[in-house]
Parts: sequence; structure tokens; C-alpha cells
Amino acid sequence: MASRCSLSAIFTVQSELDCALEEATTQQEREELVFEYVKRLDARDDLKIPDFQTGLEWLNTEAPLSLNEELAGKVVLLDFFTYCCINCMHILPDLHRFEKKHSVKDGLVVVGVHSAKFPNEKVIDNIRSAVLRYDICHPVVNDGEALLWHQLEVSCWPTLVLLGPRGNLLFSVVGEGHADKLALFAGAALRYYRERGQLKEHELGIKLLRDSLPAGVLSFPGKVAVDDVSKRLVVADTGHHRVLVASSSTGQLLHIIGGPDSGRKDGTFSEASFNSPQGVAVKGDLVYVADTENHLIRKIDLLEKSVSTLAGVGTQGTDKEGGAPGPKQPISSPWDVTLGTAGGPEDNVLWIAMAGTHQIWALFLADGKLPKGSESKAGTCVRWAGSGSEENRNNSYPHRAAFAQPSGLAVAPHEPWSCLFVADSESSSVRTLALKDGAVKALVGGERDPMNLFAFGDVDGKGVDAKLQHPLGVAWTPEQSLLYVADSYNHKIKVVDPKTKECSTLAGTGEAGNSLGPDFTQSCFNEPGGICASGGGRLLYVADTNNHQIKVLDLASNTVSLFAISVDLPDSAPSGPGSGPTQAPKLPKSAARIELPPVSVSAGQTLTFSLTLTLPEGTKLTEGAPSCWALSAEGDQWLLGGAVVTGDIVDVSQPVVVPARLPESNGGGGEPVLTLSVWLYYCAQSGKTCTMKAAAFTQPLRIDGAPAEGGVAVSLAHKF
Repeated sequence: MASRCSLSAIFTVQSELDCALEEATTQQEREELVFEYVKRLDARDDLKIPDFQTGLEWLNTEAPLSLNEELAGKVVLLDFFTYCCINCMHILPDLHRFEKKHSVKDGLVVVGVHSAKFPNEKVIDNIRSAVLRYDICHPVVNDGEALLWHQLEVSCWPTLVLLGPRGNLLFSVVGEGHADKLALFAGAALRYYRERGQLKEHELGIKLLRDSLPAGVLSFPGKVAVDDVSKRLVVADTGHHRVLVASSSTGQLLHIIGGPDSGRKDGTFSEASFNSPQGVAVKGDLVYVADTENHLIRKIDLLEKSVSTLAGVGTQGTDKEGGAPGPKQPISSPWDVTLGTAGGPEDNVLWIAMAGTHQIWALFLADGKLPKGSESKAGTCVRWAGSGSEENRNNSYPHRAAFAQPSGLAVAPHEPWSCLFVADSESSSVRTLALKDGAVKALVGGERDPMNLFAFGDVDGKGVDAKLQHPLGVAWTPEQSLLYVADSYNHKIKVVDPKTKECSTLAGTGEAGNSLGPDFTQSCFNEPGGICASGGGRLLYVADTNNHQIKVLDLASNTVSLFAISVDLPDSAPSGPGSGPTQAPKLPKSAARIELPPVSVSAGQTLTFSLTLTLPEGTKLTEGAPSCWALSAEGDQWLLGGAVVTGDIVDVSQPVVVPARLPESNGGGGEPVLTLSVWLYYCAQSGKTCTMKAAAFTQPLRIDGAPAEGGVAVSLAHKF
């Protein structure tokens, strides 16, 4: 009987409890009702659920957990989730507060049961990135085949199931917004079992992933935006809860706004704080930010060096109509923003992909009017399209259409397009929203059935025959009339011709990875979340989210390079990694010396070295030792402005990335040479023996005197 126990076994009795709770008038009465309910269910012997299957992969723990062993004597809250789901994200703050109130020693344990929707979400490395990205601090098990989900007859994400200390069913709730009920249920269960001496105080073998996350300039960057006039690139450094502004031509960091900790504060750049910002839009000296987990729209003024709030109240809203002044209008998980025009001056509106309510909203920056709508005053924040239901429903009337977690926006303001392109992530499609009348239409991906949100895949093709997997970003190039898509869970960049509705792969292999080529089809990405176009549609900047990088696709040369951010000129908070030694140490005679074949570059381009270093088996970098790299140009000092560029090496699990921007004029003749040298200090895992090894790579350059933009990538590897 126990092996067949499912949530339906408690449906009737819990429904009776819910009715009684609605009629209760005091908190004490509610607590006693739930206490008696727990007592009643505890007396039953048919509610023990199956244990976790052996062999499953676990995160945030030293070893797998069992309901019959490590979790015995604990009240356990199972969170059935999938990491793409916005509703699952919405309950994480509730779980964080829950865990702070009730510790493992108190007798309560939260366990995330990851039950994937998409094939990409079954991969443990991708779940690991999500656990880090969302700062999940409780154990998570990868139930990739949804075995426990099916055994308990769970039907949707998220579902929360509360168990007693024998693994016995007590309660279940579906969806978000149940924080108070959850607190009531858990409090009563802990009280009941504590009074009976059935709770155990033992700790679990918790080993948080975040404690091993290496430091870096970027952490899970979500979105990018570029302003070709001011030559600024804006990056939502989501994992660091900040926004970075860098020179798009040199990579020089110009501003750091917010971070590294989450918060919700306006003010100067050093005072302001964000919480997992995603979408960014830039024009001139103003940057607009979708401050996702604060449920706010923020404005950054680069001249005044200040941050202000334009919309949202700082908590998740449920309003699906809007119409109030921005700072008084609750909103829900804005995921992207882009500037547009609606019945007023140019760029008088900020379009918002409101992922939390599955809608497209408008924030009026100046007076204007929505298509077929009434006049709106500056500051008004209002729903434009989407009923609020999570569907893939197209309709000529914008309020009758429906989206499924819209996550990326790009505007094509001119005829014959005159539309907003929407990356509709949970329907795995790209849709269009007409600027003249608000009609919503399918472009590529998805399915004709508006209720089918499982029509995903990785297929090049036309219209609905093309298949995507949870796309998060789109970028429009008016010069070519092409749309580029960050097909996130396929780890690809795709290109769509909106005239023919043809969708094809541009870059990426379809497997998660981190490679620069040598060409587009051999380059690898890892859940790219954002994309923008620059240079007349020649360059694409991609937020390669799980690789913690910005990559640049040069459509003219068919090459991918890293956009390296130089962090030696911060505006506010410290940038993290060190700037390396002031001068390079001397290479020992034993250093390996590798001569590389010449590479062709143009004046003004950026040459990016990506060096993969492999330590001997059973060794690790010596903590605190000055492992470093140096880039020099002996005899050709004009290449680097007469300097030796250096940096620290603190982690070899990822390639060491070294960019070198070449001067726009050739200062010498022949084939100048760059030398990349590395010094690594490493010890045996036992710590008994340590050593230092070095290597040098000489790279001759064939420089075309005609200046060019973009970059050239050189991938290197060396095993010590």
C-alpha cells in the first residue's frame, strides 16, 4: 500500500481542512485545526511515500539522502520544480525565509526534487548552474525521469509536499502564493512531532555549491545591450546583482552599478542595489533595467551617476491590468525591456516582457497612446498584450492573446515589419506583436495548439515546423532584416528571416560547452540568455550565461571571440579578481616554449587567446601562490603600448582568457610577435609536494593595415 501512496490519498481530508480554515476567525483556531489534522493523519499507516530511487544525482549534499535514513526524524518539505519555470522561481524567496526560520537542527529539511520539463533540464551540470544562479541552499535531487513525480501523481510545477518524520504524507499545495499556509502547516507539524519526541536534531551532510564557485568578472550574465553612438555595452551581471557598462570598442569598464550582494535601494552608484537584474536597454546616458527579482523597473543615469525606480513596488504583483503611475503599480518578474514608440515622440515607451504574468506591458516615459488604446500620461505602467493565462495563443486582439513566460524583446519599428519580436520561452517560440494594432502572431517554433507548451526541439525549418527549446533572447538587424535568437536550451544562436519564416542555426553545436570555434558551427555556448546587434548588423554580442562570459560573433569573418572586460577602472565596489603582478616573473629554463603558426588579423581588431591548462592528475593549484599570466611583445612593444599586460590565475577549470586589442595603425614591419607566458604553482592533493611550472606561447601576427572591427580568437591548450 505504501508504495502506491499518492497525493490523492489526502485530497479529501485536506479539502475538508481548507474549508474549516476559511471559516476560522482567529489564528489560534487555525493552528489548533491544523494540529488536530496532523494528529489524525499521523495515526494512519497508509501514507508513507516511496523513498528516493537509488543512483540519483544530488546537489548541495555530501552524499545522497534517504527518507528512511538521513531524513528520518525530520519534517521534510519536497519542492517539485523545474528550473525554467517562473512560478517555481517565485516561491524560492518563500523557501529562503522558511529555511531561515526553521533550521535542519530544528527538525525541518527542504529538498528540491527537480523534475524536468525540457530535455536540457535533465542534465546535472545545467541543474547545477541553476542552483547556483538562484542561490538555492537546500539539497536538490535530479529526478530526471520524474519517478517520484509520477508515483505521487504530481500534476504541475511547483508542487510542495510536506512529510512527517516517517516519510508520511501530511499536506500538499500547488502553485505560488502559499507562504502563510505553508508556515501554518509546517509550524503545526513541528509542534506535534516535537511534543511526541519524534524529531531528531542531527545535522545533514550539506555541501553548498556556491562555496566552490570561482571568482570572476561576470556571474551568470543574463542580458546585454549596446549603444553604437556612445560605443557603450551594458551587461546585466545577474549573479553579481549589478549592471556593468563597458566600452564596446576596448572592453574598458566604465561603470559598476550595484552588487555584489542583492538589495533594493536607489541612490548613487555606490549606494544602489539590484536583485538578479535581467533585461537592459540603453540610449545615450540612460540605461533602463528589468530588476527581475525586485519586481521593479529601474533607470540608471550615467551622467548623474544615480539609480531611480520607475515602476514596481518592490514585491511581486498579481495585477494583470495595470494603469497606475509606475512607482505605485505592482509588477511581476520583468525579464526584458526595450525602447519603442507609441503615439508620441520617439522612444516614449519602454516595452516590458512581464514573465511573471505572461504578458507584455508598457511603461510610458512620455505621454503617448497604445494602439487602439486611450491616451496615457508619462509614468503610466499598463498591460499591452496578453490575457495573463500561460498559453501560446495568437489573436488579433492583444488582450485576448496569451504568452508563456515572455523573456526577450526586440523592436522592428519600420514597415513592412512594424512589430515587437517576443521570445516566448515556455512555448519555445518566437511571436510578433504588431505595433499598429497589437495583433499577436506566430513566427517560428511552438505549435498551433495554444495549450501545448511542450512543442520544443532543435529543428531548422519554416514557421511551426522549426523547433526551439526555451529561447530567452532576440535581436533585430534592420540593415539585413534578420532576427537573431538566443535558443538557450539548445545552446545555439539561430537566425530567422521574418519574410519567409525560415529559421536556421547560425552558431553552436547543440551541446553545452565553451569553445570559440574556429568557426560558428564549431563554437559552443551554455544556455545563452541575451543577445544584441551592433555595427550595422555585423556584430552580435551574446550573454553566454552559464559560461559567465560575453561572446562576440563577427558575421563578416564567421568568427567568435570573447569580449574581455578590463576591470582596472571601477566606479564603485571592488571588482573582485586581482589585476595580477605589476611585472612578469622571469621564465625558468625548464619552461615549455611553444611556437604557434602565424595568424592573420587587422589593425584595430581584438586578438583573444583562450588557453586551457591541465594540471597533472592528483594535483591542485596552490592557494595563495602567485600563479599568473603575462602578455608581452619584446621588440614589438608598440603592439601593447609599451606595457606588459598581466593577470592572476585562480582557477584552471575554465580557460584563461587574454584579450589584446591591436593598435589601429601598424607601428612596425614584418611579422610582429606576441608572447603569452604562464606560471602555475600547484601541489599534490595530499599537500606534501608542491612545484612551479611555466610555459610560453609565441604568436606571430600578419597584420592587415586596413582597420577592422570585431576580433580573432586563438584557442590554446597545454598539459603540465
